[in-house]
Order: sequence, then structure tokens, then C-alpha cells
Amino acid sequence: MGQRDLGRLAEQFGSTNPIHIHIITMSDRAHKGEYQDQGGPAIRVAIENFFKDTNIGVNITNTILPDEAAQLKAALRDARDAGTHAVFTTGGTGLSPRDITPDVVMRMADTTIPGIMEVIRVKYGMDNPRAALSRTVAAVMGQTLVYTIPGSPKGVVEYMEEIMKTFDHLLCVLHGVAEH
Repeated sequence: MGQRDLGRLAEQFGSTNPIHIHIITMSDRAHKGEYQDQGGPAIRVAIENFFKDTNIGVNITNTILPDEAAQLKAALRDARDAGTHAVFTTGGTGLSPRDITPDVVMRMADTTIPGIMEVIRVKYGMDNPRAALSRTVAAVMGQTLVYTIPGSPKGVVEYMEEIMKTFDHLLCVLHGVAEH
């Protein structure tokens, strides 16, 4: 799957027609400058490593938002309307009252992709039962993939490792480059 779909992506997306990815960090403290965002940079590294040594152009933007539903909803709507290919959110996937990220994404999603997050929760939950408490979501809004992942750098690395195994294929399917 991987190399074949990366080749197909390269036919569709190159340096003059890059893949647009938006990373949104959901954190009241990072937004206020009280905490340095670590999740967003970890996502960026995973994406850059995935596309390294390909001729696929990637344009990555970052935003840090407070845990406010209206602001996340507006950012997701803007990304979808701008034709952003994928949005990765980090933070806000737990069970505290301010953890609203999956709830907002689920309300805006045209469809969900539950399997990838189920696999990740099971895989990492075998060693760390608290991993099963994460409310992560994978979804599609229009032709925009949306992933909500934990805010911890360790969680980001674990999730991104699994997400990137199907990322190129999902982009190909959503953009008519391959069939599912």
C-alpha cells in the first residue's frame, strides 16, 4: 500500500500543487503562553518525516486555540472551505469539562473513520489501560480528513505512527486518485 499510494499522491500533488495540512493545538494554557505547545511540533515532525524523500509538496500551518468550541468550529470550517486536505488537532481529547475537541469534530463530520482510533486505543491500551480513556476521533468533512489526537508528545508519536500507515491511501481515495 504505502509506496504505491505515495506514488499516486505524487501524480496528484507535487511541489506546485502541495498537500495542505493544518495543525490545531487545543490548550487554554498554551494559548495563554503559560505552557509551550509540544503536541503541535511533534505532529509537524511526523508529517515532515512521512513526506521526506518524496517529491510531494506539503504546506503545514499551525494554530493554537483555547479549549473553546466556537473557535475550533470556525477553524475547522475555514480549513474545510479552503480545501485543506487534512487537519490534525492535538489536545482536548480527555474527559475534563474543557476537553471538547472530539465533540466539536463529531458534530461537524460528514462521516467518521472509527477503525483507526479503535486500533490505536487497543494497541496502546494493552500496556497502558488509561489509553482506552482517550476520546480520539478520525473523520471526514467534505474532502478534509480530521484527526483528533492527544496533547502529550508521547501520545502524538504513538498516534501519528499508526495514522500515517493509512494517510496516503485515505488522501488518494478522498481525491479520486485511488479506489477503496
